Amino acid sequence: MDAHARYQSPLTSRYASPEMAANFSDNKRFSTWRKLWLNLAIAEKELGLDIPEGAIEEMKEHIYDIDYELAIAEEKKRRHDVMAHVHTFGVAAPKAAGIIHLGATSCYVTDNGDLMILRDGLDIIIPKLARVIQRLSAFAEQYKDLPTLGFTHFQPAQLTTVGKRATLWIQELLWDLRNLTRAREDLGFRGVKGTTGTQGSFLALFEGDHQKVEDLDQRVTELSGFKEYYPVTGQTYSRKIDIDVLMPMASFGATVHKIATDIRLLANLKEIEEPFEKDQIGSSAMAYKRNPMRCERACSLARHLQILVQDALGTASVQWLERTLDDSANRRICLPEAFLTTDILLTLLQNISEGLVVYPKVIERRIHQELPFMATENIIMAMVKKGGDRQECHLSHEAGAVVKQQGGENDLIQRIQKDPYFEPIWADLKTLMDPSTFIGRAPQQVDRFLRDYVQPALKPFEEVLKKESKAELSV
Repeated sequence: MDAHARYQSPLTSRYASPEMAANFSDNKRFSTWRKLWLNLAIAEKELGLDIPEGAIEEMKEHIYDIDYELAIAEEKKRRHDVMAHVHTFGVAAPKAAGIIHLGATSCYVTDNGDLMILRDGLDIIIPKLARVIQRLSAFAEQYKDLPTLGFTHFQPAQLTTVGKRATLWIQELLWDLRNLTRAREDLGFRGVKGTTGTQGSFLALFEGDHQKVEDLDQRVTELSGFKEYYPVTGQTYSRKIDIDVLMPMASFGATVHKIATDIRLLANLKEIEEPFEKDQIGSSAMAYKRNPMRCERACSLARHLQILVQDALGTASVQWLERTLDDSANRRICLPEAFLTTDILLTLLQNISEGLVVYPKVIERRIHQELPFMATENIIMAMVKKGGDRQECHLSHEAGAVVKQQGGENDLIQRIQKDPYFEPIWADLKTLMDPSTFIGRAPQQVDRFLRDYVQPALKPFEEVLKKESKAELSV
């Protein structure tokens, strides 16, 4: 059937990186199953089971050449995807046909396979997050001294700097990096546990030798690239593990939404804009517009990412006793979508952070609209020091009326310059109104934050970050 005649998920058809799309492909899933059957056969042979000569070599030769037509036909006949692929692998490696899946249950390949795919997905995501932090850190360093109007309740507040504001984003991304790294480090392997987790079938294969069963579990775990296995399971690994993986992704989604929303607000103020391509069209009807479509897309996808953990929570809560199969269809959707969406958001964030445009003159103009009000206390104190009366120094209300009621510019400084009462401080007004005196320790905070927090967090990724990598969007 023509691909355009059936639904395709936009996560893969429009947005996903090739590496993450490949990680959740059929090729990855079923070749991982074959690797698990190979690892099981290798370990069983090492521990003394009679594995036919040449079986392991044949299995190694046919990890990737999967006959999907045969597998589909077998699944229709058997109504069982794992046994369909056992048969298909056996046809490709006939010397191993009798020992493929020996002693195992379906969850040996489905659950262990999922854990391997989740592990590899995290290995894709985590370095990308480190790169986004690196890019935003360079932005924070560049603009650490540039004063800008701070906002609370989206109302003008005291000054901060453009770079200091960026550190608020970076700090949350550092926490996301910590949480995702922790999830990766905590991820274990289901191992060889049998139908209800008792390892009874393997105990029978090894004629009651408990030590060999434990050695088998450890050896398959090592061959599959894990340091440790979960000591006890039912038929499946606990679905709380899926929560542990998806929860930090949902939290990352919240971070992305906050960052993208901040940039959208600043774009409205014309202070900061996301990248805008040479041939990009802002609006089909209003050619002058520069819509923040990247940040809007980021917000849209971030909302989707935040809700996917609800699937994992719900699934974990309804797993009956040793297992129930109502997890399967749900997990086929929520696990890949969480990784794909996280990966897409990282590409978006990197692209945005590599091309953020700052407009210092617009920022300066907005500061000058509000700074006179903020400087009132400094002006009053300067007058008092020169013999003025605090109670006679207030002109800010009149200036406020000009701004709010007449729609004019803030003329407080002009009023002061025209009022002879304030003549003692006329010469000091330039210093009193210097925006850099209103930013507190913002530049120093940026320096310390980048030195003491960002640099140590990025140190494990030094080699990856040395490689050039620009984030290009497919659409």
